[in-house]
Amino acid sequence: MDKLRRVLNGNEEADEERGTLATIVDSSTLSWSTRVKGFIACFILGWVISLLGVVVMFISGGTNLLGFALLYTFGNVVALSSTFFLMGPWNQLKKMFAATRAVATVVMLVALILTLLAAIWWKNKGLVILFLIIQFFSMLWYSLSYIPFARDAVLKCFGSCLG
Repeated sequence: MDKLRRVLNGNEEADEERGTLATIVDSSTLSWSTRVKGFIACFILGWVISLLGVVVMFISGGTNLLGFALLYTFGNVVALSSTFFLMGPWNQLKKMFAATRAVATVVMLVALILTLLAAIWWKNKGLVILFLIIQFFSMLWYSLSYIPFARDAVLKCFGSCLG
């Protein structure tokens, strides 16, 4: 629409001045409904993959640690990347490392990596479970940061339960 407006106003050379990157970004934008559909599909796919990891663990009787860790972690990565549809990848990455989310983001990413290391190289079931628990709670804490006052409500709830 902007390009049509520029052409109708006689500013078609403005496209050349903007550069190739700006033109590519403008041409690759998605409509809001497409973004929401992509988010929902990617988020559900991520949770299905994570749930499949849990199913694999129960079916194997706890012996398929590698399959469980890989599926659960990959599912979390897919679910996390679903937000790229809503805000765009660069904007989402900026928000992930904003002051309010930086600690949760770093803990979550480190837990993702340590889960895979514990399953693939160390083959230690206890560490895999520990890192998966850390992964789960850091993802939860990260997700709560997008809901206004949700973290405060959770802290108050735990404070009243413990004190």
